[in-house]
Amino acid sequence: MQRSAPVDPTKMGVGKAIAVLTSGGDAQGMNAAVRATVRVGIYTGAKVYFVHEGYQGLVDGGDNIRQATWESVSMMLQLGGTVIGSARCQDFRSKEGRAKAACNLVKLGITNLCVIGGDGSLTGANEFRNEWSELLQILLKAGKITAEEAKHSSHLNIVGMVGSIDNDFCGTDMTIGTDSALHRIMEVVDAITTTVQSHQRAFILEVMGRHCGYLALVTALACGADWVFIPEMPPDEGWEDHLCRRLTYQRSIGNRLNVIIVAEGALDHHGKPITCDIIKNLVTKKLSFDTRATILGHVQRGGTPSAFDRILGSRMGVEAVMALLEATPDTPACVVSLSGNMAVRLPLMECVQVTKEVTKAMAEVLYPFLSFFLSFFLSFFLSFFLFSNINIAIMNVGAPCAGMNAAVRSAIRIGILQGHSMLAVHDGFDGLAHGAIEPMTWGYVGGWTGKGGSNLGTKRSLPARMIEEISLNIAKFNIHALVIIGGFEAFVGGLELVTAREKYEELCIPLVVIPATVSNNIPGSDFSIGADTALNTITTTCDRIKQSAAGTKRRVFIIETMGGYYSNNNMCGYLATMAGLAAGADAAYIYEEQFGIHDLETNVEHLLEKMKTTVKRGLILRNEKCNANYTTDFIFNLYSEEGKGVFDCRKNVLGHMQQGGTPTPFDRNFGTKMGAKAVLWLTEKLKECYRHGRIFANTPDSACVLVMKKRATIFQPLSDLKEDTDSEHRIPKTQWWLKLRPILKILAKYKISLDTSETATMEHVIKKRGTV
Repeated sequence: MQRSAPVDPTKMGVGKAIAVLTSGGDAQGMNAAVRATVRVGIYTGAKVYFVHEGYQGLVDGGDNIRQATWESVSMMLQLGGTVIGSARCQDFRSKEGRAKAACNLVKLGITNLCVIGGDGSLTGANEFRNEWSELLQILLKAGKITAEEAKHSSHLNIVGMVGSIDNDFCGTDMTIGTDSALHRIMEVVDAITTTVQSHQRAFILEVMGRHCGYLALVTALACGADWVFIPEMPPDEGWEDHLCRRLTYQRSIGNRLNVIIVAEGALDHHGKPITCDIIKNLVTKKLSFDTRATILGHVQRGGTPSAFDRILGSRMGVEAVMALLEATPDTPACVVSLSGNMAVRLPLMECVQVTKEVTKAMAEVLYPFLSFFLSFFLSFFLSFFLFSNINIAIMNVGAPCAGMNAAVRSAIRIGILQGHSMLAVHDGFDGLAHGAIEPMTWGYVGGWTGKGGSNLGTKRSLPARMIEEISLNIAKFNIHALVIIGGFEAFVGGLELVTAREKYEELCIPLVVIPATVSNNIPGSDFSIGADTALNTITTTCDRIKQSAAGTKRRVFIIETMGGYYSNNNMCGYLATMAGLAAGADAAYIYEEQFGIHDLETNVEHLLEKMKTTVKRGLILRNEKCNANYTTDFIFNLYSEEGKGVFDCRKNVLGHMQQGGTPTPFDRNFGTKMGAKAVLWLTEKLKECYRHGRIFANTPDSACVLVMKKRATIFQPLSDLKEDTDSEHRIPKTQWWLKLRPILKILAKYKISLDTSETATMEHVIKKRGTV
């Protein structure tokens, strides 16, 4: 929202008070939202209060409402649940209870309330706001508040953040806690499938989701399940026979395990529950399969929040404070939401209304509302068979990363469903030049979704020096289209193929590049496959290091993160910045934000002051290629020298551990989505390029990068992205995440200016629905 006059953010909250509470079921990431609300509120000059035990604490008052300090939210980021507590409150449902809550707020001068919870909690907050004037009159008549106090607290501002592992709130792409719940589920699935495969069993897993099948559906995509039952889409009549045929077929092609995912609220077309026991009895009696069922229950709510949920909670907390302090008596209560990678504000009751419409429709067995992921999942089974004798080749290029195999599996299976012949190219452009190409079958890529690295093999070689051999093999193997999955080398390699089209007609085929790199440095794309897994690896490591530092006291750790180990020119600071935000770092040094000796001096002085507080530890992140002179060793030595007698230092170089490991749920599903979209786009592009019995593609829009941009995935021509590329340093010229760096510094208590000119605008969820 553009403003006509600049606003000093450090003065926005002067004379104001904000209360923050968590209500309803707990969700991982709530503590990150509380921490950000407190620290940004203090940064603006406002007083910030904890409300312990949710609405019950608001009604009871006393010690349940306590002023928060900067230090009181330290070490909260990595904790699951909610540190300030949550409780169901019958008292708040009555006007008498709400009057008590209002009295407690008025006495403390609190006129801004931040509520983190589900739709019930947010509905209660809105009702509280709507009757605020009436409650003040009740309190005045009873003599519990003075006229002066009533005047000072004449209106109440409400902002909500949605904390729910079910992702069941309309208006936001993701709710706080959902990603972490998926992490817990996938940890269990990965652990169980090893023993199930050993014994050749069928495995049934029930996950949470009484009214929303998001967790079940995304879990099914992430683990390559054979079947999924969700409330939004009851199975057709005769599903029992269909399921048994599916499981039998999987065994017949050599699969040693079957996986069935069930949402706890799954129903059949008659509204009867479909439970684990029903499915287990069916499979056992009809197929005589050795079958096991597991109900996860509340383990899904537990554990450490993922990097995504920490960053989401932090971003929402910042936006919530800005929304509260900018609100007027006429501003409707809003909820801070996520749309793509953008924070948006939506009228709270519009979101609640649409959410309730969905629940009502499902109760009436109308099911008109299917999530994006459901529609996408169904597209897996839409077989068009538009072509015969169409060969699409798939390859990995650049450094390996988690999620590559999920993209390959998805692309191959969608291609087969489209009627194409799918070819695997081993070892990148080297393999394409040397003929390391083989046909791929449906079963060959089974189980690839959860595997890290690159099963196809990948190299950093670029095609320019072997372009003739590549063109000959494209002709020899009759390749009609190409999918390139990889990092900056994939992007540059794609450009080189396009440039060579002028000389080699064989290269005039449609091609698409899918960004897959831990560095997240592909021009045009906000996200790359693999970056989320690397980010979680760094964050988990930082948690353990912070724990060590907290136990030792007065210790500062300097952590070196990746930014392109194999290339002296890859300078992307995405991992250092986002890991710094997720882990609560004191500083993150990157190439994109140049720093010098005065900055280092400021950081040391900041840590010296920090050691005088109760938080006697420090965490510094450094992108490995951010500065040729201020190396990790230099910074370590500098900090060690300047901290003598106050703190000591340790350093860790994380190295290749950031590229390895099992893909996160985000990367599994992002890879699955991107692989499918790429092949479906190629199918349409092949139709356009089919002329006189042959494929010929030489227009810019026939060679694209599939990018995630703000709220959408789009196909951007490679040639259009050259202008936005800093080829020397292997980074895009514009990077959206740089706008988050001030938040990192503010949350670390640096006195900097927050740009308030681009805070989220108020949008309308009902209008958004009408345009879908």
